Amino acid sequence: MRQCGVRVRDERGQAMAEQAGYEQTVYEQAVYEQAVYERAGSRARTSRAARARTAPWPSGPGVRRPRPSGDGARPGELVPLARAAVELGLRPRELEIAVGLGAVRTVSGPQGRRRVPAAEIRRVRSGAGHPEVLLARVRVVGTLEGARLLGVGAARFARLARAGCFVPVRFHVNRYRAVVWLYRAEELEEFAAREPELLQGRTPPGVRALTEQAADWRPRLWRERRVQEVLAGLDDPWARAAVRAAVLTGEELAEAVPDPGERARLEALRPAELTAKGSSEAARAVTAGVLAADHPDEVLRCRLGLSLALEEARADERAGLPAAVPPPLPARVPARVPAPVPVPVRLPGPDADATAAASPAPLPLPVPMEQIRERPRMLSWFGRRSGEGAC
Repeated sequence: MRQCGVRVRDERGQAMAEQAGYEQTVYEQAVYEQAVYERAGSRARTSRAARARTAPWPSGPGVRRPRPSGDGARPGELVPLARAAVELGLRPRELEIAVGLGAVRTVSGPQGRRRVPAAEIRRVRSGAGHPEVLLARVRVVGTLEGARLLGVGAARFARLARAGCFVPVRFHVNRYRAVVWLYRAEELEEFAAREPELLQGRTPPGVRALTEQAADWRPRLWRERRVQEVLAGLDDPWARAAVRAAVLTGEELAEAVPDPGERARLEALRPAELTAKGSSEAARAVTAGVLAADHPDEVLRCRLGLSLALEEARADERAGLPAAVPPPLPARVPARVPAPVPVPVRLPGPDADATAAASPAPLPLPVPMEQIRERPRMLSWFGRRSGEGAC
C-alpha cells in the first residue's frame, strides 16, 4: 500500500511537471511569435515609409501617373498636404508647423481644403540647406528636452513656461489625461540668447509672482498663436469669424451671437485645428478645456474680435447681393379732361348747307353765372357797411 501511494504521488508530480513544462513552452512560443510579429510589422512599416518617400504618390494598381522628373509635381498642380509633406521630407505635423510659420505657402483648393502649389514645393526644395534648414525650424521639444536645451532644470523650465516666457506651438493629451506642451527649439534658443539672466541665479520677482499666483499662461498664449495661424490661411469673412468663435464656450457664443442661424453657420465653419479631438471622451474633455478661453480679459477680447469679424462678414454678404430695386411709386393719374369735339355749324350765306369745323364747345362752368354776377353787389354792400362803421 505504501508503495502504491508513493507511485501515485510520483505520477501526480510527473503530470504536474509535464503540465507546467507544456504551459512554459506555450508561453515561450507565444512570446516568440509576438516578437516575430513585431519585427515583421516594424520592417513592413519601415519599408512602407521608404517606398512612400521614393515612389510617386499615390502608387499602386489602377493609378496612371508618370514618375516626376526631379520635382515630384507637375507645373501648376495643387498638391494635397499629405503628399506635399512627403515631397518636402517632412511629417504631416511638421508641415503643419511650417505652414503656420509661413515657411510653406498654401492656397485654397477644392471644397475649401488647403493645397500646396507645385511651384511652392520647388521653391522650398531649391532653397539652400534643404531639408536640414526647414527641419531645424519645425523641430519641437518637450519639457525635459527643452530644459536641456536651455541648460536649466525641468522645474525652472516649467516655471518660465507657466509665466509665459515662451509660447507653446502644439500640445497633446497623454494617457494620464495630462496636457503635454511642445515648444519650438529655435524659439527656445532665441530666448536663451535674449534673456540669459532668467536662466541663472534666483528667479526674478516678476516671474516668481506670476508662478505663485498659480497662473498658467500657456493655454492662453497657445490659443492666441493658433488663432492667428489659422486666420492667416483664410480669406472668407464668415470662415474668419468662425475661427474667432471657436475659442468661446457655448454660453459666451450665445450672448455674443443671439441669432441662432448665424451661430449654426459659425459652427458649420468651425476649423478642425480648433476642434476638440481625442481617443476617449476624457481626452476630448481635456482638449476642449484648453481650446476654450477662460480668463475674463481674454473672453472680452475674443468677443470684441468676433463682433468685428461678424460686421465684416455681414457687410461683405450685403455687398455681394444684387442691389434691391425699390418698388415703383404709384403714378399720379391726372384728371381726364374730355377732348373737345368739333361741332358742325351752319354758315349763313349762299353756302348755308356747307358745314365746317368750328371751335370746341365751351366747358360748363363750375359756378353758375348768377352767383358770379351777385358777387360784386355783395362785396360793395360789405364795403359800404365797413365804410359806414369806420366813419
